[in-house]
Amino acid sequence: MSSNSGKVVCVTGASGYIASWIVKFLLQRGYTVRATVRDPSNPEKVDHLLKLDGAKERLHLFKADLLQEGSFDSVVEGCDGVFHTASPVHFAAKDPQSQLIDPAVKGTLNVFKSCAKSTSVKRVVLTSSVAAVLYNGRPRTPEVVVDETWFSDPNILRGLERWYAFSKTVAEDAARNFFSEYDIKLVIINPAMCVGPLLQPELNASSASILNLINGSPTFPNTTFGWINVKDVANAHVQAYEIASASGRYCLAERVAHFSEIAKILRDMYPTLQISDKCEDDEPFMPTFQVSKEKAKSLGIEFIPLEVSLRETVESLKEKKFVDF
Repeated sequence: MSSNSGKVVCVTGASGYIASWIVKFLLQRGYTVRATVRDPSNPEKVDHLLKLDGAKERLHLFKADLLQEGSFDSVVEGCDGVFHTASPVHFAAKDPQSQLIDPAVKGTLNVFKSCAKSTSVKRVVLTSSVAAVLYNGRPRTPEVVVDETWFSDPNILRGLERWYAFSKTVAEDAARNFFSEYDIKLVIINPAMCVGPLLQPELNASSASILNLINGSPTFPNTTFGWINVKDVANAHVQAYEIASASGRYCLAERVAHFSEIAKILRDMYPTLQISDKCEDDEPFMPTFQVSKEKAKSLGIEFIPLEVSLRETVESLKEKKFVDF
């Protein structure tokens, strides 16, 4: 712990699902954390952060707006590292440009311009997504191994109207292009669908998909995702910052599973719940594929098994009173 005391880092969008865990782990490791949120006076957004061990001494909250250029200047000045996790997650956006694309791309560039202006920032860890990896037109089948050399094609995503994936892809592209001109090291984390315990009081999009199943949704989606525990994702961010040789992108998925498998694991785990065994359509199941773990293991990630992650998610949803059984 002592080696990090005095080290100052910034976490953007600190009240979010992944970011809250990053803040927790950084405080545990002795860092002083500057956390940006849209509204530091809103207890819904910040109380869970203020309760973390070490928060009283070493957590400082700042108001910052992704779309306002310069609003991160004073926050990142004096920080050695910046974790940029702030980016909206809406899987169904009515106005993708304003809800997703602008905050993701302009927001990323605004934060990074502030980093470039600072005299202190040496390394930036960007929270991207496996959505910025998967969509390149290559078929995904059980034999196919997706790795860090895959890049989603924005034109394919525009055609599919996959706006969340599009926003993550173009934001990651913008980040890589921007930092190619500066002496700041950029490391990118590309997590799959995050599950596991919630620190924040609000329901996030990935936990909502599990809540839906245990709440008795009549069907499960015909969708296949990579899955990863939020604690592994947060740990990967911290390791990507601390390990000097960390570079480029890191895909994170413990397992790739169709929702039918998620529903089955949950049925076996909670036999009293009415968890559907019917798919939402009669199409063939979307095939599974593999995501390489080699590079992630170089960060020391050991991968919490999916079954454990799902149990932690459900128990956390119970504890937070989203579900009662």
